[in-house]
Amino acid sequence: MGDTPIAVGLNLGHDGGCAIVAGDRVVAIAEERLNRARYSGGWQAALAYCLDAADLTLADVGIVVFSCVGPRLEDAFTGGLERYGVDPRRIVSVDHHMSHAYGAFCLSGADEALVVVADGSGNDHQTESYFLADRTGLTRVGGNRAGRPRAGGIGATYEAVTNWLGFDGQESGKTMALASYGDPKAIDLPLFDVIDAHVEGHLERTHDRGLAEFAAASGLDLGMPYAWSEPRARDLAAWVQAQTEDALVGVVTHLMAEHRQTNVCFSGGVAMNCVANEAIRRRTGANLFVPPPASDRGQALGNALCGIHRLTGSVPSLPLAGRDSFGRIYTDDEIHLALRRHPFSGLAERHPHRPFAYRRESDPAFAAAELIAQGKLIGWFDGGSELGARALGSRSILADPRQEATRDVLNTRVKHREFFRPFAPAVLAEHAGTWFEIDRASPYMLFAPQVRAPHRDQLAAVTHVDGSARVQTVDRTVHPAFHRLIARLGDLTGVPVVLNTSFNDTEPIVETPAHAVATFCHTDLDALVFSSGFVAVKTGA
Repeated sequence: MGDTPIAVGLNLGHDGGCAIVAGDRVVAIAEERLNRARYSGGWQAALAYCLDAADLTLADVGIVVFSCVGPRLEDAFTGGLERYGVDPRRIVSVDHHMSHAYGAFCLSGADEALVVVADGSGNDHQTESYFLADRTGLTRVGGNRAGRPRAGGIGATYEAVTNWLGFDGQESGKTMALASYGDPKAIDLPLFDVIDAHVEGHLERTHDRGLAEFAAASGLDLGMPYAWSEPRARDLAAWVQAQTEDALVGVVTHLMAEHRQTNVCFSGGVAMNCVANEAIRRRTGANLFVPPPASDRGQALGNALCGIHRLTGSVPSLPLAGRDSFGRIYTDDEIHLALRRHPFSGLAERHPHRPFAYRRESDPAFAAAELIAQGKLIGWFDGGSELGARALGSRSILADPRQEATRDVLNTRVKHREFFRPFAPAVLAEHAGTWFEIDRASPYMLFAPQVRAPHRDQLAAVTHVDGSARVQTVDRTVHPAFHRLIARLGDLTGVPVVLNTSFNDTEPIVETPAHAVATFCHTDLDALVFSSGFVAVKTGA
């Protein structure tokens, strides 16, 4: 790589992974995509994957940057990399929230911005941190009060309600979805005081026990614990969602006025709440950017970007430009091995109980659109995989968005999810404003505008109960194959929109062709389409 600065980022804790930044090139992946364990810690498999994809060795790397959750890493921490010949002087660590801030700012393309980070926990009980960023550096300008318990943070409070409802702490998206079925005014108690940009939550302990103690002290009836199907649970979800939106809007409004800045980057686990993001953008007028790997999946990339700053003295700018695909590209030979279910493909099982036939197609996007128009559920595999938690047309399950029954069939046959969780629409960027109340690009499914009323019946499978949709706009120059598919589907149905959800069942999103074939075989998907030219269709039970 010559004189090109090269940085490796590694994330400890949940959602572990690796990222390599070498000039303008980025390779990144979460550990879970490789070891197939959701929210997995670790980085070893991801490091090997990224080095191989970038055609590098550790000897080529100028700096390795670690981050973690909870107590800070010791200055001498090396992760054991010295055993592989890495000079310990080339191994450093970065603050968890600073890593989130680097990831958001560097991917935004902005020359200067206010950066807001909010999550369940960073280092040393931090849950909110605020930065001013430009090409010379990032400076922390505020955050939660020192000494305030972690339980008082926005993300920790949302997590506590999520736990009470019976969901894991990593499943806050379920609480967000359930909120639309409840009445936020059914509970007339504040969860937060926002003083300037300081958040003072009313919980004193984390998780469901903290919420129970708050309820007991306040005389609040929480209903049954761990019972999301109970009517009271819907109101609890709506309550915490509304309180979260108000707190975030208050914080961002104050910071924008204080620092006279309208460019706002938002990251951390709380930034995955697309309904809250929509409220921030609509109620503050901010030019808001949220990176698709806003959760801890983006820590490794933030670390690597921080490493480039340390190597060069300048904060890098690597604007995403609408795509979150940092995985490696698989060859036709690798895809063919997987379709043949050859042992060299990495498939552990041959799945003889779900036979399928495959063929080459000159126009796989057209073939996929025609299958979808016939009511088929298809797996779609295109290029390198996404780093973030949302499938954006690289590793997706696609279906017809017009019939409400599609949502129910997809949930029962393939995804095995709760009924209240909506599916997202991917729409041609040039037609987005016709179908949704949106006036700008939304390529990462991180905002939830309203579906325009005249079109809700035509988009019944992707319109949530409150009329919103987690929209992805698809640009022809960014996602040419995916755009071609949706355009053809629009020609066939009159609706230039496709239902888009992640290519998985209960496991992590598929990464390799072998993963795609395995998931295709053990679910009730009807077809599997590789954008490079292969189409597989089930032939019998």
